[in-house]
Amino acid sequence: MSLTTLRVFLAAHQNTVLVEVAETKGSTPRDNGTIMLVAETALWGTIGGGYLEFLAIGHARRLLSGETLAATLDVPLGPEIGQCCGGRTLLKFTRLDRDGNQILLQRLAEERSHFPEVMVFGAGHVGLALAQALAPLPLNVTLIDSRPEIDGEPPEGITFRRVAMPEAEIGKLKPGGAAVILTHDHALDFLIGKEALERTDLAYVGMIGSKTKRATFASFLEREGVGRASLDRLTLPIGGSTVKDKRPAVIAAMVAAELLGVLLNTE
Repeated sequence: MSLTTLRVFLAAHQNTVLVEVAETKGSTPRDNGTIMLVAETALWGTIGGGYLEFLAIGHARRLLSGETLAATLDVPLGPEIGQCCGGRTLLKFTRLDRDGNQILLQRLAEERSHFPEVMVFGAGHVGLALAQALAPLPLNVTLIDSRPEIDGEPPEGITFRRVAMPEAEIGKLKPGGAAVILTHDHALDFLIGKEALERTDLAYVGMIGSKTKRATFASFLEREGVGRASLDRLTLPIGGSTVKDKRPAVIAAMVAAELLGVLLNTE
C-alpha cells in the first residue's frame, strides 16, 4: 500500500495500534517487519490473514478499548489455531501517537526508496492499465508521456511526468531498474528502446509489439550503429505468450508478473 493511503488512514483514525511481525520461525504467512494498522473500525495493511490476523486484530482492539494487555503475542501456527504453516510468529503491538505516526511514515518512505524502479513510457490504455497493476506493488513506478492529454487519470501511488523528450528520461533510471515501452508512436518507441539498450545496467527492457516490430527495430538499431547483440536484452513482445488476449488489463497483468519475476527474484 502507498504512503498516500497510509497518510489518509492516519488522518482519519487518530486512535490506532501498530501490529508488527517482530520475529518468525519456520514457515509463516509474512516476513519480519511486516506491519498492519488496526483502528476501532478499520484496517490498513495485512500480516497474512487467517486466524493469526484475526487474533492480532482482536488483541489490538482490546488495547484500544483500554485493557491492559501484553505488548507481544507469540503465536504457534499450527492446528490449534486452524493454520497449517507450522512455524511461529511473534507479534508486537504499539499504540501510535502523533510522533509515532511520523516515525512510521519516515520508516516506510525509507523502505520505499529502495524499491526497484520502473519507468512506463506511454500513458495510453495499456500504459495506464499497467501503472494501475504496478501501483500497489513494492516498486517505484513512473509513468511518462509526451502528449498534452492522455487516455485517463494516472493511479495514485505512482509518479506521472509529461515530458517533451521521453527518451531522455532513460538516463534518470537507476541501475537495476526496468523500462517498459508502449507509447503511441513506433518511432518514439524505437528512440526510447535504443537509449535503454545502450545501458547495460538495467534489469529489464520491454517493448509492446509483435515479431514484425522486433525485426523492424533490429534494422533500426543496425542503422543507428547499435550492435544486434543488444537486442538479446530486449523483451518484445512483452507479457509472454501463455495467454493470447489483447485486452489492456490482461496485458498489464502479464507484464506485471514478468516484471516481478525479474525485479523481485532475489534468489
